[in-house]
Amino acid sequence: MERKPRGHVKPTRSVSSNRWMHEHVTDPYVQEARKRGYRSRAAFKILEIDQKARLLRRGMLVVDLGAAPGGWSQVVAQRIGGGEHGGGRVVAVDLLDMAGLPGVDFVRADFSTDAGLAEVARRLGPGRRADLVLSDMAPNISGIGAADQARSIGLAELALDFARRFLKPDGALVVKVFQGQGFPEFLKQMRASFHDVKSHKPKASRDRSAEVFLVGRQLREDSVESTE
Repeated sequence: MERKPRGHVKPTRSVSSNRWMHEHVTDPYVQEARKRGYRSRAAFKILEIDQKARLLRRGMLVVDLGAAPGGWSQVVAQRIGGGEHGGGRVVAVDLLDMAGLPGVDFVRADFSTDAGLAEVARRLGPGRRADLVLSDMAPNISGIGAADQARSIGLAELALDFARRFLKPDGALVVKVFQGQGFPEFLKQMRASFHDVKSHKPKASRDRSAEVFLVGRQLREDSVESTE
């Protein structure tokens, strides 16, 4: 039997890739996000967190770290009255580009660098601190569990450091963390930084995901850092 040259063999998806695609297409949150015009299913996570923690109110200044593609920024701007007459404003930060949204001031920068941090501070305004800092950041998955977990904890620590510097003392931080190695230590850091810390696992988080969202409120006085 004649065989086709390798260059003509049609590539096939892996079993895990096919499984993910099936879950994505049939995911009720994906379908509902499309109906509502949300940029991602992640919008339902922050909506549920807000429903339980009552974080969002009109006129707030919010920083969304790792914002692209804008799922959180989109719904937050709507809730806080972001726009010309609403009074609320979201400063969204990401290394990747993000299409514009009403009431959202996008900064394409690495806020872990001095230059990136300075640009975010400039967008906030002289001496201004945020009412709320959000972080739905996650590392690019390498498939090496220990390395991926370490990177995820590192991102959470960056968000906490940012909050200590740019969050109002009576403000709140919402940060995604993956349970595993380093999680207990990070939870201790949160409790040492905030008077109140609670954990949330939204229904929109997939069951197999180890992600949880920690909500810290009211920075402890010795945790507030200077923006100078």
